[in-house]
Amino acid sequence: MSGLTHLEKQKLERELGMSSGYVLEFSNRTFDEFFHEVVGVEIFDPQFNCGSGSKANRMRAFWQKATDAQLRALLSGLLEGWSLYASGPIPDSSRTLMREILARFGGSVTVPQQKENLNLLDSAVSQKLISRLLEVSAANAQQRGYEFERFLRELFDAYHLSARTSFRLTGEQIDGSFVLHNETYLLEAKWQNAPTGAVDLHTFEGKLGQKANWSRGLFVSNSGFTPDGLEAFGRGKRMVCMDGFDLSEMLRLRRHFGDVMDAKVRRAAETGSPFVSVRDLFLQ
Repeated sequence: MSGLTHLEKQKLERELGMSSGYVLEFSNRTFDEFFHEVVGVEIFDPQFNCGSGSKANRMRAFWQKATDAQLRALLSGLLEGWSLYASGPIPDSSRTLMREILARFGGSVTVPQQKENLNLLDSAVSQKLISRLLEVSAANAQQRGYEFERFLRELFDAYHLSARTSFRLTGEQIDGSFVLHNETYLLEAKWQNAPTGAVDLHTFEGKLGQKANWSRGLFVSNSGFTPDGLEAFGRGKRMVCMDGFDLSEMLRLRRHFGDVMDAKVRRAAETGSPFVSVRDLFLQ
């Protein structure tokens, strides 16, 4: 059992934003990788399946079971990698608290070297996909839609998302599908000059409504979405939206597609809004 005091746990909960059930902006994937590679613990092991099984509850269970050495690795890793797992730089209050706890346990603020690109797409792959997106832009008007679907398939393949190309069901066309965190997403892809409005959003939502209850949707519109269309479409739907600028920013920043989708899904759950830009999610 770790030597964290009750007050230290409460202060850490506040600094890590755990009242929401999350821990910073960790996705399930990055939470698992962080604990495996930095702390040396399989955080999704059943022994940490406390309460709802949320990331915050798993962290609380870890605090109950961790050795002082594991706790030192956790705090040192958070100090070093905070900017990878949060939307901004580490606050002074968080840095001070974790350093004070480390000092009490006789630990330093450094950890063994970890991969700084733990959460980043390979730069060569990123550049290749950026070049492909530019090729789509340069294609003639008749080919752009087809080439855009091909580009998205290449994008999903780069992230190992078990992508499928477009397929036709009775009376409807689905532009593709992929699997993320064991969730199946259906894809709607549009490359057109005008921003997408409410009609197309409602049409895709209607397609989702005819599928299994666990199906989700991603609507990718290169030209974006009209504010009036998003407002008319409403909130609380089963899809999130991405535009062409999102794609280019994600690739430029080498952000993992799963992290981008996790952030969009979380913001949709919190606000009901199907579209929040990558820049607003990661560069504020």
